[in-house]
Amino acid sequence: MAASYTLFRRVAAKSPTFLSTSTITKTFHLQARSFTSNDNSVSLFNKMSVGNQRKYYMLGGKGGVGKTSCAASLAVKFANYGHPTIVVSTDPAHSLSDSFDQDLTGGTLVPIQGLDSPLFALEINPEKTKEDFRNASQNNGGAGVKDMMDSMGLGMIADQLGDLKLAELLDAPPPGLDEAIAISKVMQFVDSPEYSKFTRIVFDTAPTGHTLRLLSLPDFMDASIGKIMKLKKKLSSATSAFKSMFGKEQPPLVEGASDKLEQLRERMAKVRDLFRDSETTEFVIVTIPTVMAVKESSRLHASLKKESVPVQRLIVNQILPPSATDCKFCSMRRKDQLRALDMIRNDPELGSLVLTEAPLVDVEIRGIPALQFMGDIIWK
Repeated sequence: MAASYTLFRRVAAKSPTFLSTSTITKTFHLQARSFTSNDNSVSLFNKMSVGNQRKYYMLGGKGGVGKTSCAASLAVKFANYGHPTIVVSTDPAHSLSDSFDQDLTGGTLVPIQGLDSPLFALEINPEKTKEDFRNASQNNGGAGVKDMMDSMGLGMIADQLGDLKLAELLDAPPPGLDEAIAISKVMQFVDSPEYSKFTRIVFDTAPTGHTLRLLSLPDFMDASIGKIMKLKKKLSSATSAFKSMFGKEQPPLVEGASDKLEQLRERMAKVRDLFRDSETTEFVIVTIPTVMAVKESSRLHASLKKESVPVQRLIVNQILPPSATDCKFCSMRRKDQLRALDMIRNDPELGSLVLTEAPLVDVEIRGIPALQFMGDIIWK
């Protein structure tokens, strides 16, 4: 890497523009280019960019390793290659706005400024979602809640909640709300025609623990709904038997609730299968060359394998270049990093992954020019 380089920063930033999903399809007319190659030596990024079918990339790892910068730079590169792209942050402590140097906090898709290609970003905002629920619960006698949950793909849950006061419940949100909202957004990406033109969706995930909960939630929901449906059938059979003992006429069974639970179960199964489909989804682990980060990355890969989530690549970020001066601090840090890199190569979980080494650079990666620079280093 050259010792010096120039990054052109934007002189003036326009005010952010927020778009509703209903207007997305009207905002761009560019189509992703068709990539084909018979060359076995084709670059890793070209393999990632081949084809116009929808693909999902999830970047995750320990906190503070540069996941957001890697995810944002990948999204920018996809867009520059002609792919209509969305980059989504599922981390409760968002930094995607900082990475793009643009306000993305509205909880809706925002077009990224400074690019000629279609790139949109979204920071999932649980607080805004809770506030929307509270407002909806006060409109039309609570009917607004069902409308809102329908739009998230969760209308069947609203039917099961009945007359519960959601506004009061949301004052003390349950654990896993962030992950549930992220899953609902994935369901929208899969099913909603507004998102059909996007061919690449990049997820900037939360640190390891949150991400593993996100990936395991579809299985948990599938099992839970299955148990609820079995219990519902048993209760229905017991009620029927009890009524027949007293000769009471059995009313026709109402299947609507069960049908909607089954629909939710099928949609969760679709998300689960999406996470595990190596043709459409890839999880990229991001780490730094320290013993602690390498060990956590190894555990993460083991957990991802257990969930059958496809992983092919490992990015080791913030690697110090060899020191050209007599800097003892630099020399010691470099030795520690080389030791961590040896750990990765010999690790039973990480050794089989495609390794990308990203250098520590001397500027903050912020804004489109910096992200393009980083993307050219990492995504070759």
